[in-house]
Amino acid sequence: MTMSPPLSAGTSQMGTGRRWTLLVTVGTGLLLITLDNSILYTALPTLTRELDASWSESLWIINAYPLVMTGLLLGSGTLGDRFGHRLMFISGLVVFGFASFLAATAPTPEVLIAARGLLAVGAAAMMPATLALIRVAFVNERERNIAIGVWGSLSVVGGALGPIVGGALLAHFAWGSIFLINVPVVLLAIIVGIAVAPQDDPHPGTRWDFISSVQSLVTLVGLVVLIKEVAKLDRSGPVVLGAALVTVVGWWVFVRRQKRLPFPLLDLSIFRNAAFSSGVLAAAIAMFAMGGLQLATTQRFQLVAGFTPLESGMLVAAIALGSLPSSLLGAAFLHVVGLRVLIGGGLAVGAVGVAGTLYGVHQGMPWLLAGLLVTGLGLGAAMSVASTAIIGNVPARRAGMASSVEEVSYEFGSLAAVALLGSLLTTIYTLTIQLPAGAPVEAGRSMTDALTAPGTGPEVLDAAFRAFGNSYSVVMVVCAGVLALGAIVTTVLLRSYGPGSASSAYGSGH
Repeated sequence: MTMSPPLSAGTSQMGTGRRWTLLVTVGTGLLLITLDNSILYTALPTLTRELDASWSESLWIINAYPLVMTGLLLGSGTLGDRFGHRLMFISGLVVFGFASFLAATAPTPEVLIAARGLLAVGAAAMMPATLALIRVAFVNERERNIAIGVWGSLSVVGGALGPIVGGALLAHFAWGSIFLINVPVVLLAIIVGIAVAPQDDPHPGTRWDFISSVQSLVTLVGLVVLIKEVAKLDRSGPVVLGAALVTVVGWWVFVRRQKRLPFPLLDLSIFRNAAFSSGVLAAAIAMFAMGGLQLATTQRFQLVAGFTPLESGMLVAAIALGSLPSSLLGAAFLHVVGLRVLIGGGLAVGAVGVAGTLYGVHQGMPWLLAGLLVTGLGLGAAMSVASTAIIGNVPARRAGMASSVEEVSYEFGSLAAVALLGSLLTTIYTLTIQLPAGAPVEAGRSMTDALTAPGTGPEVLDAAFRAFGNSYSVVMVVCAGVLALGAIVTTVLLRSYGPGSASSAYGSGH
């Protein structure tokens, strides 16, 4: 069984109202983090136009945030274990608010990319603390499961609501509003957080290793560059080879260092626990599918069907609508149903939903909405209990590290979706477009270029729409396939975590 967390004076005396106020506060921080991951999906065409950004710069505007965050998360979780998660949460909010203001006033794509990187620093500081503070404050196991379930549902809902919030703001304000809206929310969260966050006991013996953090960040940068380059049509052999070398060598030296450290940034032995590993895998796969589905669907309906950013955001909000009930019910009935059904079954239902979404694109809006709802239903169930599987299978003294691993899985899923599927959208478009004679060359590069190139006529647009439809179909097939594979793998891993085995969700040693 998982060790109970050591109680500080502040934690042991926390009343019910204060505990749930804390949940709302850290949930607000989490909501801001996840919103900023997906809020640019509907804003991307506007940003590209207003800042005169290339498609590659546009993808980096999105990717800079999850990339930097993922590279820093392991270190920030360990810092929380050492200095206290309350301090990390409040400090992260301060940096996040300042970076939001910088992003809102960025004059060029390069400045916005840098501001998004700073946003990620603040997010990385507070994100592991949101879950770790729940682990510290909620000492009752059943109550903690519900709290973590709410936390997990906010991850899903925040990611799904991002396109709506972005679309709504762009309908009435300039593009900078999608970042500026964070500032007043951050100020309120800081005030309430200082008042209610428990003074958790820091562990000074836990050490943060700067070199390990750099190694993990370099490895991730190499992996992202590799994914983006492989997905390109005009890929460069030296770049692919160099990125692959950086990724492999970076991971090798990182793992080698962790095995030698008395306080590793990542304790690799925790992955021997099937529930923990399945939770990490499910979180990454679910976010990959959700990120790819949202990015591709919002782009398709804005660029091809002429939807406004708000309309396309409202469309993919069906994912959030489907995920909310399954997230809450999954956490409440985990002790009855078991991890295997909720994680493996949830991913399988998500795969069916993505397939239904692709079918619905050709059959009409009711079918499309049904597919999105079913996708949310499956992913909501899987993601809500994935959090419990991860955080419930480590000692409380390593809650920060476990929280960081979970956040890395979430962020890497989103990062891989944008890097791979975003590039795949352009690659398949370029490979399949059949331009008529005399068409502008720019129209063959991307759907955005086809819409803005001088001399674009109805025949050129028709060819561009068909090519982008091919890209969309490929992305949907990849998302469904990854979810189906994840369902099979996690079901096998969790074969001992079926109905009635609720205790196995909390580190029974399987």
